[in-house]
Amino acid sequence: MSRQSLGDQVAVVTGAARGIGKAIALTLASYGAAVALLDVEPKTAEATAQYIKNETGNERLMTLQTDVSNYSSVKRAMSEVADKIGFPSILVNNAGIYTSSPLIEVTPEEWNNTIAVNLSGVFFCSQVVAPYLMERKQGRIINIASTGGKVGWPRNHAYCASKAGVIGLTRVLALDLAPYSVTVNSICPGNTNTDMMLAVDANIARNEGLQPGVFLLEQKASIPLKRFAEPEDVAAMVAFLASDDARHITGQAINVDGGTVMY
Repeated sequence: MSRQSLGDQVAVVTGAARGIGKAIALTLASYGAAVALLDVEPKTAEATAQYIKNETGNERLMTLQTDVSNYSSVKRAMSEVADKIGFPSILVNNAGIYTSSPLIEVTPEEWNNTIAVNLSGVFFCSQVVAPYLMERKQGRIINIASTGGKVGWPRNHAYCASKAGVIGLTRVLALDLAPYSVTVNSICPGNTNTDMMLAVDANIARNEGLQPGVFLLEQKASIPLKRFAEPEDVAAMVAFLASDDARHITGQAINVDGGTVMY
């Protein structure tokens, strides 16, 4: 792919302020796309956008404070993107939260909030963006799921259920939008070097009486490639799926996990 291969595209990235979302926004901008960074943390998103401008020289960036679990917030944000930088042609549903509790301690609030952000947010954003893609008969929706949506992890009831739901939703959206030449895929990262992974380690240390870092060492040892994914590894897969090279790939859940889950 050339560094201007997405120069005629407008990408929307949710949860773009930090971690995997930041890497995705940076990568798409480096390939020339106009990028809207949507996040609940506006100041962090603005700092990320400035960083991306400095790194890529791409000035076609905007930030919007958006709560993906709120349909009105999503609809307002997508309308503003269309007005200011053009109709969205690439949607990356990355926004998500991590929760973990022993089974009998999971509260209704924890369950509902996790499903609202991780699953309903993907649906709301996809539903609102779909008419733009259908009208032009082209486009990409890329959902960031998790290997936890395929195999399940202890104490991650709401998180794993939400990510499994994202994989299922991806398949339905792919079927719905195929007649319009719109592809829909999900990416399933494994352990990735982000703040969220550190939160997972801290949670497990607290629940199992381990020293912080022990879980991370065990997880790294279990990965066939013997390293954690970097956010840039996930971003590279997003860029590929967003490109014309991936025009015949849809409905898939692609692992980026160093070989930990091989299906």
